[in-house]
Amino acid sequence: MEFEREVDARGLTCPLPILRTKKMLAEMKPGQIVRVLATDPGSVKDFQAFAKQTGNELLSQSETADQAFEFFLKRK
Repeated sequence: MEFEREVDARGLTCPLPILRTKKMLAEMKPGQIVRVLATDPGSVKDFQAFAKQTGNELLSQSETADQAFEFFLKRK
């Protein structure tokens, strides 16, 4: 999937992946996509809740070959 920005939150625990993503989304234009990489297992539920609360769209989430979680969010 194509994306404009990326947040590498690997090795960080809650709430840092969400906070860094929130900061990045604030700098982006509506419709742009950010890719987030995280290793915290709690980030799966965190990003689902974050998208629902903020109105940003969680386009996809998956686990990468190197045990990280990958999220694509679209700025509202």
